[in-house]
Amino acid sequence: MKKWLEICIHTTNEAQEAITNIIEEAGVNGVVIEDPLDLTKERDSFFGEIYELDLGNFPKEGIYIKFYLPREANAEKQIEQIKGKIDDLASLGIDLGQNQLTSKEIHEDDWANEWKKYYKPVKISEKITIAPTWEKVENMPEDGLLIELDPGMAFGTGTHPTTMQSVRGLEQYVKPNDTMIDVGCGSGVLSIAGCLIGAQKSYAFDIDPVAINSTKMNAEINGLANLVEARENNLLKDIDTQADVIVANILAEIILLCVDDAYRLLKTDGMFITAGIIQKKKQEVIDKMTAAGFSIVEVNELKDWVSIIAKK
Repeated sequence: MKKWLEICIHTTNEAQEAITNIIEEAGVNGVVIEDPLDLTKERDSFFGEIYELDLGNFPKEGIYIKFYLPREANAEKQIEQIKGKIDDLASLGIDLGQNQLTSKEIHEDDWANEWKKYYKPVKISEKITIAPTWEKVENMPEDGLLIELDPGMAFGTGTHPTTMQSVRGLEQYVKPNDTMIDVGCGSGVLSIAGCLIGAQKSYAFDIDPVAINSTKMNAEINGLANLVEARENNLLKDIDTQADVIVANILAEIILLCVDDAYRLLKTDGMFITAGIIQKKKQEVIDKMTAAGFSIVEVNELKDWVSIIAKK
């Protein structure tokens, strides 16, 4: 029987978005947030989230962020890398609270029952709904688009604000038969979304082999294995594919490194859709894009995150 590690980070609401972003960038496609505010929070039914809340799961102060990894030889190293990046958030002025990380071993049969209680189908944009493969999605609108994911031990719901910002940008700017590039593809959700919207091809790049495998698996589940081409690459270095749309849902510091390459690879009038930018970095990214030759089309904000859409 396969064994897994449940990693729990005790932190603050303020740090939630930044920490979940770090976890997703590490190739872990889902987290569980245990926030005592969920006990009293009114919910926007647009997202269709369904929770089963137990008071005993919640800390007295702050929040728990949990994620899951296979109990393998490199698990400790991956946890150490994630913890190091979380610690670095303090230098950005983010209050990490207790910032305590604990882990425990669980068995696969335990997880199979526990994980499925947390997530149901989630509508993340005007057209796109994300659902685990075990859930039947009812009352989908005629023009609705469904992304199915088989999480195994990790399931990205797509409710992270930066994912929603990116998908909404793709809905607005991807045209039929477009070629797109997905920089830092993670679980492949944006590549899948882009192809469902109408792109004829998405080239998905990530430096993490776990992310590449996840993207390939999810593309196959959604019948898009022939449209999504995923491979390891360091951002856009040594890439020569010309694209109509480039999407980058990564941290601002990384976006800054690929702005010039994005301009080089985009066709005239091509769109550069970026997300994962904190407020403090917004102007720096805008300045870098403008200097590269881009025209800024939109600057959107959701919670603490900024999405910038630019045109070549």
